[in-house]
Formats: sequence, C-alpha cells, structure tokens
Amino acid sequence: MGKVTGFLEIDRREQKYQPASDRIRHFREFTLPLPDAEVENQASRCMDCGIPFCHGSTGCPVNNQIPDWNDLVYRNEWEEAARNLHSTNNFPEFTGRICPAPCEEACTLNLEDVPVTIKTVEQAIADKAWKKGWIKPEPAAVKTGKKVAIIGSGPAGLAAAQQLARAGHDVHVYEREPKAGGLLRYGIPDFKMEKHHIDRRVKQMEAEGVTFHYNENIGVVRPLQELLDGHDAVLLAGGTEAPRDPGLPGQEMEGVHFAMPYLVQSNRRESDEPVNEIPILAGGKHVVVVGGGDTASDCVGTAFRQGALSVTQLDIRAVPPMKEDKLAVWPFWPTKFRTSSSQAEGAEREFACATLGIEGRNGRVTGVKCARVDAKRQPIPGTEFVLRADLVFLAIGFAHPLFAGLIEQSGAALDKRGNVKADEEAYATSVPKLYAAGDMRRGQSLVVWAIREGRQAAHAIDKDLMGATTLPR
Repeated sequence: MGKVTGFLEIDRREQKYQPASDRIRHFREFTLPLPDAEVENQASRCMDCGIPFCHGSTGCPVNNQIPDWNDLVYRNEWEEAARNLHSTNNFPEFTGRICPAPCEEACTLNLEDVPVTIKTVEQAIADKAWKKGWIKPEPAAVKTGKKVAIIGSGPAGLAAAQQLARAGHDVHVYEREPKAGGLLRYGIPDFKMEKHHIDRRVKQMEAEGVTFHYNENIGVVRPLQELLDGHDAVLLAGGTEAPRDPGLPGQEMEGVHFAMPYLVQSNRRESDEPVNEIPILAGGKHVVVVGGGDTASDCVGTAFRQGALSVTQLDIRAVPPMKEDKLAVWPFWPTKFRTSSSQAEGAEREFACATLGIEGRNGRVTGVKCARVDAKRQPIPGTEFVLRADLVFLAIGFAHPLFAGLIEQSGAALDKRGNVKADEEAYATSVPKLYAAGDMRRGQSLVVWAIREGRQAAHAIDKDLMGATTLPR
C-alpha cells in the first residue's frame, strides 16, 4: 500500500447529510460529497492487511478489489481506479449509494470501530468517472450470432445484459414497466438514488447493442414460450415481488397498504409517470410502518417528504445492542443498533412490538393494536396498546416471485421457499435454455448480490452457448 501509516495518522471521515429539516422538503439525494483531497486521504487509511476480508465473499459479493483501488485513489490515479472498480462491478454508482457496505463491517480497522470509508470512496470513483467521461460504451468487436432474452431490468438483469452484450451476443431485455431499472427505479426512492444514474447506464448499454423492450409483461401480454422459441437462451431476472402477508385482523380496511405499491406510486410521481391507481399519500396523516428493514425505512422517509404528521415504525425484534462483540462476529455482518437516515428524520421506533391487528371505523383505519413480546417474540398478555394511525404500511419483506403468468408458464422447478430453482454455478433451471438469477432465484437480497448473480449468470450462459467464456465470475 502507498501510505502504510495512513490508518494511524488520519481519522475516519464520512460524507455528511443535509440537515433533516432541509432534506425532507425534497426527494433529491442529500449526501454532501467529500472533496477529492479528503477522499484520497480516506483511501490512504486502507491497511496492508494480510487477509483483506473486505473484498472476499464475507465483505463484498462482487469481490471488488478494494485495497487496489484505494491505493490508486491515494496515488491520484483515479482513472485506473475506475477501470479496476468496473472490472468487478458494472454499476458502482448504484452500490456506492445504496449498498449497506458489508465491506466496511469486514474491514480490519472495524475491530476498532473506524473502518475505511469504502462506500464513500467507491461512489467518488464512479461519480468522477462519469464526470470525466471515462465511462464509455464497450461494444463487442465480434458478434457471436447468438440471441439472448433477459426478462426483467433490475440490477441482476442489467448486469447480465451488459456482460452478455460485451461478449458479442444479441441481447434483448424485456421489461414490464415503461422504463428500465426494476427495484432500482420503482422501489428505491430518489432521495437514496436519483434515476438519472439508471438512465445513463441504459444509454451506455444501448450503444453496446442491448435492445430494451418496455411494457412487455412476459407471461401476460406475451407468452414465455415465444421467447424460448426465438432465443438461444432466456434469463429470468424478474425479482421477488410477492409480499409477506401477516394476515392481520382488519387488514382489509381503507388506509392499509403493502409497502411496495406506495413506494412505486411515489417514484412514478417523481419521474412524471402516470399513476393510474387510487393515490396513496401521507400528507397530514399519522403513519404507522410495520417492519424494521430497508423497505420500511424507505416508507418512513417518503412519508416525511409527503408531509406526514407523525411516523411510527414497529419492529418485532428486541432493541439490538449498541455495539457488537467484535471477537465473536467480525468479519461478518453484525446485529447491532442502527439508525437509517430516514429514521433520523423524526420517526418513533417501537421495538419488541407485535402487531395484533388493525382497528377502524366505517371501514377506515384509525389505529394499530400492538403488544410487547417476550424473547420468543410471543405477545405478552396485558401489554396491549393502540397506536393512532390514518395510514398503515406493511413492510415485512418479500416471500417469493409472483407465480401468476411467467413462473406458471415456465414450468420451472421451485425451491422450498417458492423461488426458481437454479444453482450458483450453472444458473440453469429445470427447463432447457431457461436460466434464473437475482432475487427470483436467491430470494429477497441486496442490490449488490443481484449484480453478482447477473454477472455470474452471464458467465454461465456464455459458456453454455459458446463452449468457453472469457467473462469473469
């Protein structure tokens, strides 16, 4: 490493946020980037580790060569750092914004609670690469004559499409929505990642030969068999959309919604797309969000920006420890108390709290009945209470892909969780020529895992079609 004493001389410094009172007034990104000189200082803190857990499967699903590009940034070799970063990650500007950074938890310096600001450096590299014009289309020099269809344009589908196009295949992406991006566009709010980041990647991929087909709900408006007949390989990358349903008494009342329709509506409004459903808006309302994960947090931040009077988030888990036992869990992702930027905007958080049902009047929600839970997450008699609510969002995760249409038509075998069955080597389903990757295969997961799966599925497909492949896994 260039500065072997950097971690001793320079303190960890993260990007700051706009004040909550300012950022809740808009849906734009609100992080304040560090100056280049400070990014270089932060990169210099990367140690010469004997075993850098940050870029193994423990820390980074796409195996980013983190020590290498940290060193390059420290040496002011930003363009080479961008090339290195893109060699393992097709979309570092996505992950630099929305990845929870397991790499930082796996950093050796995290043993002292001062890990390298890897995520900040990654975003800085990607943003500079775009600003300087270093990111350009990379069309294949030779075409293979093979044609591949990809169903779904989320992070897994986009990563697979770009890799396969660069290998020389004729790649066609079929997307149900009017624009590409999947969860990136319609699930993640603009205040976490603005959508122009997706748009410029789509333009790059189109210049590389990828053809996007929008408003194509395969299995509904077009049979899957048509794609199987017309292509040499078909990749299922549609995500996992069926929400976990708690089946609460009173859940059918007006004002109770699953999280994703709410987030999709909000993202459509911000992108000036039509919203054809009954509007779900939090302005002037008391909002309760059931669930403690990222989707729940996105509902919290969206509700505040729409003018909610109050937002309360319910989590059945006990309050986690403020600090983990490093020697027991490092370098793995620890369970500890975390506060998201959305929660920091004023949310009330109820832990060890079970949701028992929805109360209402004249078919309209008025409150959420709750109770405290014991160590086994069972309600404790006598601890019941009711939270006032005009709007309730159920955000307790996703169970499996939607079965109706595409999955039913495919006839592909499913695993015990209801996901499309395919292994992590071949990514092949039980149906000839049909592959699966991303959340549709592995279940609900992180964007960075979807990118990894898309890249690895592209490797497997190219190898099957050509007998060999130069695409990395």
